[in-house]
Amino acid sequence: MLKIFRKKGAKGFTLIELMIVIAIIGILAAIAVPQFIQYRIRGYNSSANSDAKQMYTAAQAFYSDSPSGSVTSSILQSYGYNNTSSVTAAAGGTISALTISAIHSRGTTTYSVDSSGKITAK
Repeated sequence: MLKIFRKKGAKGFTLIELMIVIAIIGILAAIAVPQFIQYRIRGYNSSANSDAKQMYTAAQAFYSDSPSGSVTSSILQSYGYNNTSSVTAAAGGTISALTISAIHSRGTTTYSVDSSGKITAK
């Protein structure tokens, strides 16, 4: 009767081997997931930073056409600024008092640009 249940040359993994593999996968996942989340946040912040730079460039193009004019976010779109999805950006002011700010809805940093082009992160 034992010969019926015993397979000759049976191949496969033991329960211990499978548990060790699952434990190793769990440890690797515990290391990788927090890093992945940080990479995503940095990407969101980078898109907000990029939008702030693009708004400043579009504002400079506007001021080259209208040095005494006052810029708004809607005017900047006609000068080449394209808003990235999920980024909230605002601009306003004259050539000497320009203020630009941009933040991604999932980001952690607000980027501000002043009239001299200096970008600060908050």
